[in-house]
Amino acid sequence: MTKRIFRSICLVALAVLTGAMVVIMGALYNYFTGVQRHQLATQTSLAAQAVATEGVAYLESLEQLDLRITWIAADGTVLYDTHSDSDAMENHLEREEVREALAGGTGSSVRFSDTLAEQAVYAAQRLPDGTVLRLSTAQYSTMTLVLGMARPIAFVIAGAVVLALWLAHRLSRSIVKPLNALNLDDPLSNRGEYEEIVPLLRRIDSQQRQLKGQQTELKRKQREFDTVTNNMEEGLVLLNDRSIVLTMNPAAARLIGLNRPYVGINFLTVARMDAIEEVLARAMEGKKAEAQFTLLGREYQVEATPVKTGGAVSGVVLLILDVTEKHQAETQRREFTANVSHELKTPLHAISGYAELLKTGLVRPQDVGSFAENIYTEAQRLIRLVEDILRLSRLDEDTGEEKREPVDLHALAREVMRNLEPTAQKNQVTMHLSGTGTPVTGNRQQLLGIVINLCSNAIKYNRPGGRVDVTVARERERVVLTVADTGIGIAPEHHERIFQRFYRVDKSHSKAVGGTGLGLSIVKHAAMIHNARIELESQPGEGTTIRVVFPA
Repeated sequence: MTKRIFRSICLVALAVLTGAMVVIMGALYNYFTGVQRHQLATQTSLAAQAVATEGVAYLESLEQLDLRITWIAADGTVLYDTHSDSDAMENHLEREEVREALAGGTGSSVRFSDTLAEQAVYAAQRLPDGTVLRLSTAQYSTMTLVLGMARPIAFVIAGAVVLALWLAHRLSRSIVKPLNALNLDDPLSNRGEYEEIVPLLRRIDSQQRQLKGQQTELKRKQREFDTVTNNMEEGLVLLNDRSIVLTMNPAAARLIGLNRPYVGINFLTVARMDAIEEVLARAMEGKKAEAQFTLLGREYQVEATPVKTGGAVSGVVLLILDVTEKHQAETQRREFTANVSHELKTPLHAISGYAELLKTGLVRPQDVGSFAENIYTEAQRLIRLVEDILRLSRLDEDTGEEKREPVDLHALAREVMRNLEPTAQKNQVTMHLSGTGTPVTGNRQQLLGIVINLCSNAIKYNRPGGRVDVTVARERERVVLTVADTGIGIAPEHHERIFQRFYRVDKSHSKAVGGTGLGLSIVKHAAMIHNARIELESQPGEGTTIRVVFPA
């Protein structure tokens, strides 16, 4: 804008200067022409008096002059001429200035001279004897006048141009400065500078209020969007129609192994998985697609949904889910179903076999009691298995609504050891309880299941003459239940799996002691419900120590 104002002012100044020079030169031309005619008339009058007195002698006595002097007879014959041969000159009776002088005493004219081949000014005066004396000189042309004043004109133009440029620069800056200094945050505060821009300022103020409202709304929606996406466990990626990342939440970056969310780059350059490329290609074709892939030992599911604008795909929404737990749960569910079927089938087959023998009468009378005892044993085993399955199912479906109350873990352990004392004596195992009364807030039945299963396993998998030490103590605002035995121990390769359902380190020994393979799984789930941590220390032949650490 400053440049346009500057150029406009300069052009106006130059136009004014040019016009002024034309007018001035025209005025000067008219002025000098008038002066020239007046001087020529005066000189003609003086020369006429001299010729009338002295005649041609006066003319011949004159030195070379810039003026042309012509003496003409009354009939138009040229008697004398200072610049040409009078005998060769044509009759001048028809010359305008000569006719005026013969008629009125004086005459003048301006015309092109054939003799001098230039524009000339003529002045003529009649002498007393009837002849006419005429003086002429070259008329000042505009070019002559300009050339004669070239130097002062050049100085004037140069000074005028410099002054115009300086004034244009100052003026353009002074005009634009208030506009550049406008306070756009409060446009109406600038109305004192130019009244002409008040309507514009009002419009800007109205638009500013609208923009501020829209900006506030956009920021609010952006905060809401960021809050939702940043706290999502699922990965969310928004792509345009060229697979350029528009938005990526931290979960998406974490799931596909990136150190941070990437925006503005092609997604396939950072997520080079065949499954992602496949679903993205199908989404770009306008079809919803999903696939699964494995990365760093975890299972993921990716869903691609096309975003259409006007019937054309303008972008894609990618949702990345970590389905590792779901996959593991499905696997465990299948394994659990298979194991339950197998575990239930074994005692049922045994019961069915014994009952069939009794039914057919193939059992000797003295063996009926033994067969009945075996049926009872298998039935009790089946009952324990069903009870453990139901208990584990209830733990899996825990909703957090079960009654919770302060439970003295030490008193609970003492009660369990009292109930298990016959079993311990049968297995020749000594039990010992230490610690003090330590309350834990939780579900009594679930806590009882933890203590019973740990103590029962410590007795079953012990050796004759062995020992089971149960300790309940408070350590650094935590309550710790410790069950240590001197039994057969567990090899390190089994430590991670013994809490799985139906997993047995030594299946033959487990069957012999009547275990269902669900005890430690029940302990694990009950501990998880109480936010407790389980620690295991065991070596083959050196016994096992299991610690359950409850938070304060």
